[in-house]
Amino acid sequence: MALFTSFNISASGMTAQQLRTDVIAENIANADTTRTSDGTAYVKKNVVFTEKTLTGTALGKKASVYQSYSTFADALRMANGGIVGNGVKVTSVYEDTNTDMNIVYDPSHPDADENGYVTYPNVNVVQEMTDLIDASRSYEANISAFNAAKAMAQKGLTIGE
Repeated sequence: MALFTSFNISASGMTAQQLRTDVIAENIANADTTRTSDGTAYVKKNVVFTEKTLTGTALGKKASVYQSYSTFADALRMANGGIVGNGVKVTSVYEDTNTDMNIVYDPSHPDADENGYVTYPNVNVVQEMTDLIDASRSYEANISAFNAAKAMAQKGLTIGE
């Protein structure tokens, strides 16, 4: 059922990119938030993806050069160290504490410290917009792959006619 596997891979990519888009939108919306519920400035969030994989042992096979395989897909899995891509998953959403917060002198701001400086979030709107374009294009690529697999399945159904 490789057809359904390709659908699942594309769907997992679309789901991951949708979450990435949501996090980017949250970052942009909070680019000027100087006080959150805990009293500090908003901190930029990032998304981490990893590959969903199936291993050779999960397939019930052991890698061997001279082993015979029941399908070509099994042979490819074993040639790749028993690892086959099965889509993408979100590992975590974390706060970016490595990037410096923006410190601006504005003594009239209500969140200014005793020296007149305000801590603004470490969100760079230009970078966020670039990441948003990247996420959008990745989402579109997954849609194209999904539609290509769907078109092949539809053509396959008409072979017998």
